[in-house]
Amino acid sequence: MIELIHFTKRYAKKNAPAVHDLNMSCRPGTITGLLGLNGAGKTTVLKAVCARHFATSGAVIVNELNASDEAEKVRLATGFVSEQAMLPGEYTVLEYIRLRAALYGLSGCAADEALERTLDWCALGDVRHQKIRTLSKGYAERVNFAQALVHNPPVLVLDEPASGLDPAQIVQMRALIKRLLPERTILLSTHLMQEVDALCDTVYILHKGACVASGKPEHIVRETGAENIEKAFFALTSDGKSS
Repeated sequence: MIELIHFTKRYAKKNAPAVHDLNMSCRPGTITGLLGLNGAGKTTVLKAVCARHFATSGAVIVNELNASDEAEKVRLATGFVSEQAMLPGEYTVLEYIRLRAALYGLSGCAADEALERTLDWCALGDVRHQKIRTLSKGYAERVNFAQALVHNPPVLVLDEPASGLDPAQIVQMRALIKRLLPERTILLSTHLMQEVDALCDTVYILHKGACVASGKPEHIVRETGAENIEKAFFALTSDGKSS
């Protein structure tokens, strides 16, 4: 479960808040989409959910934990898949995922079990001994998922996971997300409207740091009188300016 309650985030060098007075709720077993133009505040929200930075005012609650008060517990409860994966090319897949497991306090049999489970989830068994720098873009993105999943977090936060993938790789990524869903709360930031149609139960659309629409994609389409979610999105962010 993720809840943002009147969440506002300001950065010191900017006059306007990056996100202002956002209320958002993401239920277990669902995928919530976060949409917006570049600079709308999406990554600010994702990092706050993972306790990588904190609310200026309001609250971020993750699995009944306040991110400001219990940051380390929130980090253990979340897995973050960044848009630009910074993966160490000199490591093998197994070496890197083992390192990530250790960083989450896993060792011995618990670490071994976590490694095998994660390699299976992400279909990385065939490349476990391969150097990361030799992997295709699709396999590298699976490693990016694996590092976020090795500690089996109940909350998964995805920042543009389909970025740079070809159509076949996007289909594989969707299948992986659906496979991971039943036991997790998933928050997905994306620019790809087909990902919204294929994956998201609920959508929040941000524009200049504020929520301009939320609900099921079909409800947003109906309320805006648009033909589809893409046209609804552009109607709601029609000035074309990012903050």
